[in-house]
Amino acid sequence: MSEAELHLLKGRMLAGRRAKAERGELLFNLPRGYVRTPAGAIASDPDEQVQATIRLVFDVFERRRTINGVLRYLVDHQVHLPHRVRSGAARGELEWHRPNRYTLSEMLRNPIYAGAYTYGRRAIDPRRQVPGRPGTGRVAAGAPAVLIKDRVPAYISWDSFERNQAQVAASRSQHEGIARGGPALLAGLLVCGRCGQRMVTQYPNRGRFLRYSCSRLAVNYGAAACQSLSGHALDALVAGLMLDVLQPAALEVNLQLLEDLELERAALHRQWQQRLERARYEAERARRQYDAVEPENRLVARTLEQRWEEALSAELRLKADYDRFLADQPQSLTPAEQVAIRRLAEDIPALWIAPTTTAADRQAISRLMLERVVITVAGTSEKVAVVCHWAGGVQTHHSLRRPVARVSQLSTHAALRQRIAELHAAGTRPWAIAAALNAEGWKPAKRRETLTAAMVRDLLHQQGVPVAAQSSWTARLPHREPTELTIGELAARLAMPANTVHRWVQRGVVTARKVKIMSQSLWLIHADDAELARLRGRRNQSPFNQNGS
Repeated sequence: MSEAELHLLKGRMLAGRRAKAERGELLFNLPRGYVRTPAGAIASDPDEQVQATIRLVFDVFERRRTINGVLRYLVDHQVHLPHRVRSGAARGELEWHRPNRYTLSEMLRNPIYAGAYTYGRRAIDPRRQVPGRPGTGRVAAGAPAVLIKDRVPAYISWDSFERNQAQVAASRSQHEGIARGGPALLAGLLVCGRCGQRMVTQYPNRGRFLRYSCSRLAVNYGAAACQSLSGHALDALVAGLMLDVLQPAALEVNLQLLEDLELERAALHRQWQQRLERARYEAERARRQYDAVEPENRLVARTLEQRWEEALSAELRLKADYDRFLADQPQSLTPAEQVAIRRLAEDIPALWIAPTTTAADRQAISRLMLERVVITVAGTSEKVAVVCHWAGGVQTHHSLRRPVARVSQLSTHAALRQRIAELHAAGTRPWAIAAALNAEGWKPAKRRETLTAAMVRDLLHQQGVPVAAQSSWTARLPHREPTELTIGELAARLAMPANTVHRWVQRGVVTARKVKIMSQSLWLIHADDAELARLRGRRNQSPFNQNGS
């Protein structure tokens, strides 16, 4: 019976606690930026610097979109977070602590900053409770048990708070759609058009290359790899599409960028002015305390004198830091900076590739403009279908040609071989075949945008057609006639040693001329169809003709 009575009493106390919370009267420790008035009401901290710092945190998160970005900003600009002492002799005193990730996370997830009174944001898991410690065992519990909006002074609107919660949730490591560093523009946004899974980003060869791969089924279920492609071509395509969309907004981007920079600098300078004002107050307060002590009381006077000197030293150090800050960032944008910003904003592509635009900036822009990108590779070929799902519901369809490892993977492989065979059968040399194919728009597998004579010879060899190798400088012979062949080319046509052809040149058996190319001299031999027939006959007359006799 005693256990039942305790259970009933505990239930009644919890019910009373819940009822008091529903009236918004249940007291709890307030987060930084808030204080409790003597009447028990919740009010904003009366210190202006405290309010400005809290607002700065939320403003920076609106721009940086990550807790780490806010932390780096505060550290880089030497901004500390306020803290009111809750116990001891210094209860209620204001202290300034360096920022940390846990504190920023709590601030961004606490709905009180949006003016809401909440109760029950963390449920209690009995399995995690430590005996004798009722505050342990708390876990995140989704929606709070009690939510009263517009109950306390707000630093941000409720819509801003909900956007922040969505962004914080998206930034968690188990989320699928957030980039985790690296230069990949579409990391986390790519979806496989075959299986519908998110594609992963890989940086093989120690980050020298970029590749998008659909390997979730292979990793999780041991299935075959779905599809993959080189990332640079896809990033270039999507970046071009994004720049085309942004181009009409160049003027608006220019104005917004100038305004944002001015506001950011103004906020930073306000922070410095408030810190300087606080340092001056501390020094003046230490002076008044020193003046108020009796000169004969040297025990107290020496201590107060030391405090005064420390306050003056802190003020001088802060002034020196502020002077260095002013040297790096003047209070307003200089005319040269305004001209540079205006020039970059009017030329969006130049702004996109500017050294000051980081990969994280480009990734943030892509996530604002795109919801996802669905790609489908046609078999193992170079053809890729790209579907961009833009923010707002618009879809656009595009095609991409990806690099492949082998020429045989090209969808045009059979037609390319047939075309090369036709040109070779017509007596066209490899360098001329390559030039003709490039003019007709044929493309190689990878690494180059144009076909070369070496690629043509490889394809001819694959078809069983022997072709003599030709150096790259031979293909650039000046004023070469279509019926002229080099010694090596004629030897390959006649299937005979090149030394024999050279003896023919020396003895006048063939008509040849010497040309100069770079630092080399080269013989060009006249060899039209009739001459080739004559030389073949000479070649076949006697075995001695092989030696030039």
